[in-house]
Amino acid sequence: MSEQLSAYDKLSRLAQNYWWSWQPEIGHIFRSIDPQLWRKTDHNPVKLLKHYPPEKLEPRLRELVLHSSINRYYRKCQEYLASDETWGDTHATLLGHQPVAYFSAEFGLHESLPIYSGGLGVLAGDHLKSASDLGVPLVAVGLFYDEGYFTQSADEEGWQQEHYTRLDVDKLPIEPALDPSGQPITISVKTRTGEIFAKVWLINVGRIRLFLLDTDVEQNAAEDRNLTSRLYSGGSRTRIRQEIMLGIGGLRALTALGIQPSVIHMNEGHSAFAPLEMIRLRMADDGMSFADAMRDTARQGVFTTHTPVEAGHDRFEADLVEEHVGPLADEIGLDTNGLLGLGRLDPQSNDEPFCMTVLAFKLSRRANAVSNLHGVVSRRMWQSLWPWRAEEEIPIGHITNGVHVGSWLSPQMRSIYDRVLPADWYDRSADPEVWSDFDKVTAAELWETHQSLKGRLISFCRDRLKQQRERSGTSPELLEAAADALDPRALTIGFARRFAPYKRADLVMRDLERFKQIVTNSDRPVQLIYAGKAHPRDEMGKKVMQNIIKLSRDPDLIGRIVLIENYDINVTRHMIQGVDVWLNNPRRPLEASGTSGQKVVLNGGLNFSVLDGWWAEGYDGKNGFAIGRGRSHSNNDIQDQRDAESLVDVLTGEIVPLFYERNQDDLPVDWIHMMKRAVRTLGWRFGADRMVMDYVRKSYVPAAGGLSSEMPPVL
Repeated sequence: MSEQLSAYDKLSRLAQNYWWSWQPEIGHIFRSIDPQLWRKTDHNPVKLLKHYPPEKLEPRLRELVLHSSINRYYRKCQEYLASDETWGDTHATLLGHQPVAYFSAEFGLHESLPIYSGGLGVLAGDHLKSASDLGVPLVAVGLFYDEGYFTQSADEEGWQQEHYTRLDVDKLPIEPALDPSGQPITISVKTRTGEIFAKVWLINVGRIRLFLLDTDVEQNAAEDRNLTSRLYSGGSRTRIRQEIMLGIGGLRALTALGIQPSVIHMNEGHSAFAPLEMIRLRMADDGMSFADAMRDTARQGVFTTHTPVEAGHDRFEADLVEEHVGPLADEIGLDTNGLLGLGRLDPQSNDEPFCMTVLAFKLSRRANAVSNLHGVVSRRMWQSLWPWRAEEEIPIGHITNGVHVGSWLSPQMRSIYDRVLPADWYDRSADPEVWSDFDKVTAAELWETHQSLKGRLISFCRDRLKQQRERSGTSPELLEAAADALDPRALTIGFARRFAPYKRADLVMRDLERFKQIVTNSDRPVQLIYAGKAHPRDEMGKKVMQNIIKLSRDPDLIGRIVLIENYDINVTRHMIQGVDVWLNNPRRPLEASGTSGQKVVLNGGLNFSVLDGWWAEGYDGKNGFAIGRGRSHSNNDIQDQRDAESLVDVLTGEIVPLFYERNQDDLPVDWIHMMKRAVRTLGWRFGADRMVMDYVRKSYVPAAGGLSSEMPPVL
C-alpha cells in the first residue's frame, strides 16, 4: 500500500521509471534536495538518492516541506501506470495481447543514460514516451552500451577529443529482465566462429518496457564482452556483430520473456536481422515453409528509413554476412547466395555488398520515410527494388517525425499552456483545435517568459564556457571573457546538430567580412550559440568544428560566437528553450526530417531553415523564415553559394529588422505575433503523439491484423 511507504521509498520508485523525466514537478523535487549534486549527477535521481539515505533524506524533506508533493506525484504515477482509459485502449486494442516490438540501435531518453548519439536515438526515446502517454501496447529492444557514446571536449587547438566513461548500473534505473519463472535471461546467437551471449536489462519508460542486450557476460570471449560497450564504434566486424545481437538476439530475448509481438518495427536498418529470426521461429514452431514464413513475417514488418545519405546505410561484405548469419540461414534452408540476395538490390550480383536497408525493405510490407520530401527522395533512391513500377508508385510512404511535448516544453511555457489552452490539452496535443487558443496569451507575458528562458540559456552558456576554457588552458583574456559572453538583449541564434559536412554549420560565415559586420553591429547585434559532435572518424566534420572554435576566439567575435562542448539532451534542452531563432541549413534534400526545430516551436522560438525535412511541409511564410526557395542545384558549390547568400539576405533583410522593431513598451509586436502563429500552426502537427497515432493507424494495426498492403514483395 502506498500509505505504508516512506518518502524515501516513494522517491526511489519514482526514480526507477523514466516517467519522472517528463514531469517537471518531480524533477524540481529532486533538484531541491541538493541543487549542486543534481547538476553533478547529470540529473540522475538514482545517483542522487545514493548520497541521501533515509536518515539523511528525511530531515531535508521536512526542511523543504516536500512530503505532500512527493505523495501527490507518487499517487499520480500509480494512477498513470494503472489507467486503462487511454487512446490506445480505444484505437489499438488489436495489439493488446501481442504488442508492437520496436527495435532501435539507440534510445535517447535522458542525459543520465547516454546510450544515444543524436537525432535517431532521441526520436526513438520520444516514440516510447508518446506510446506510453497514449497507452499503445509496445515493447522496445536495443543494446546497452556501458560506455555510451563519447563525451566531447576540444583541445587548445580547437580539435575534438573523445572520452569514454563506463556506466555504473547500480546508479541507473535499470534491472535484470526476468523470464516468466522469475529467472534472469541470457540469450545467444551462433556465428561460424563461435557463439555470442548476452544478458538482458529492463528499463521502464512510463508504461513502456525497454529491453537492452548486454554482451559483458562471463560466457563471452574478451572481444565479445566489449561488443556492446560503445555506440557506433569499431569497424564493420563490430557493427555486424552488434546488429545480429540487436535483431536476432533481441527477438530471442522477447521470446524468452514470453512476449510474442504482432508487429516488428525496425527503426532504421540496424535491426533488419530480426525478421529472419521470426522466419526461423515460424518454420520451427508452426512447420511453415520458408516462403510461407517469409510472407507472413513480412506482413507484420514495419520499416522506417531515416536517411538519404548513402553513408548512413550499413553495408557488409559477403564473408562477414556468411560468418555471422550463416548458421541462422542454415536453419531456415537458405544457401549463401539466397542469404546474400536478401540484402542486394540485384540478388544475382556477386559484387554488390549486403545492405541492411535493402534487407529491411524486403522483409517488411510497410515502409515509410520520415517526412513528405524524404518520401520523395527515398522512392527515387530505392526505385530499383521495384523496377516494374513508376517512381511515384514505389511503395514507400511517409510519417513525419514529431517530438514528445512533455519532454521538451519548458515549465515556464507549460504554465502558459495550462492557463490558455483547454484543461485536457496535453492528452489531446495532436488535435489542432486545442492549439487555437494559444493566441489568448498576451504579448507581454509571452515575451517576458521567453526572455526568462533566454537569460537561463545565457547563464548556462557562461558557466559551461568558463569550465571549457579552464580545462583547455586558453588565455586569461578568453577565460575572463566567458563571464560576459553573450548579450541578453541581442538576437540569439542557435545551431546544434551533428557536425557532418552536409549540415554546413559554418554556412553563415561563408562571406566572413559580411558576417562580422552583422554580428558586431552595435545597434542591432546578432550572436550565435553552437553545439554538436563530429563522428570520431569524420575528419572533415571535426575541421568544421575547429574553424568555429577558432572564430569564437577572434578578437572581433569574442563573446558573440560560442561553442558549447559535449552536446547532449541537457544542452539541447537549454538551447531549444532559450534561443530566439533556430538555424538549420543542410544541403537539401539531405535532411530526412530533423526534429530539433520542432522542439524550439513548443517554446516560442522561430525556425530559420532550408526548405528540407519537416520544415518543407511546416513553413507557411508567416510562422518562421526560409533559406532559399526549395530548389537544389546539381553542383554543390553553386548550391552552397546560393544558400549562403539567401541566408544572409533573409537574416539582414527580414529577421534582424523584425526582431528589433519595438513598440513603446519595448515589445517586438510583429515578432511575437509570429511566435504565436508558429506554436498554433506547428505544435499539433509535429508532436510525437500525432506521429505515434499515425504509426498505429497506418502501420501497426494493419500489420497486426495481417491486412494486405500495397507494398508488394521485392524478391
